[in-house]
Amino acid sequence: MLELKDITAGYDRRAPVVRGAHLTVRPGESVGLLGPSGCGKSTLARVAALLHRPDRGTVALDGRAVTGFSHRAPRSLRTAVGVVFQQPRLSADPRLTLRDIVAEPLRATGRRTEVDRVVPELTQRVGLGADLLARRPHEVSDGQLQRACLARALVLRPRWLVCDEMTAMLDASTTAALVAVVEEYRAGTGPDSSRWATIRSCSAAGATAPPTGTRSSRTDHPSRTVNTRTADTCFARRHRLLRHHDGE
Repeated sequence: MLELKDITAGYDRRAPVVRGAHLTVRPGESVGLLGPSGCGKSTLARVAALLHRPDRGTVALDGRAVTGFSHRAPRSLRTAVGVVFQQPRLSADPRLTLRDIVAEPLRATGRRTEVDRVVPELTQRVGLGADLLARRPHEVSDGQLQRACLARALVLRPRWLVCDEMTAMLDASTTAALVAVVEEYRAGTGPDSSRWATIRSCSAAGATAPPTGTRSSRTDHPSRTVNTRTADTCFARRHRLLRHHDGE
């Protein structure tokens, strides 16, 4: 279980972005963070992904309190969380080919021997053809690059996946395809599916109050909240609408 308790975080201690936030994600659960732009969804997601140290509060994985964040976190914890960022061009090294981008976590964790076996299988699963793997970021579209970034997030088979508005910059068909990959990956983990969970953030302009039946985390502005919903929310709901739009 992933637990965030009484999290206050931001980039200036005098003006935190998130205050007193609580979030619990159980194994096998999908949780969506819903709120307007600037309410702290990305900051809370980065804390959950162990990439940003909160100013106050605790983060625990399976009852184990996290004491180090970013590169200071133990490898066993860092590799347990996969992250897909909103802007793929800012999260991918422009010097690397798509194949190397996907393989980067394997090489960084001393698992180079798995690259030739794992990368082709995973890139095919996310919809990247073999002809694209030798290209660099500037030679592919945003959607193709985001597919590579999703494959990179999944290549170590993390127990937790954090998606920070990963489809916000993509067209409808690519959005539907990436969401389908995440859900298929969840279903395809077999016996381990109950131990795999996702946190997804998406914008909702004008969302100022938590909908009925949701959990709410308070932010720095009284009219802004980060709402958490489980199961068919955010991407799952958006996926159904996109499938209908595409005539599926």
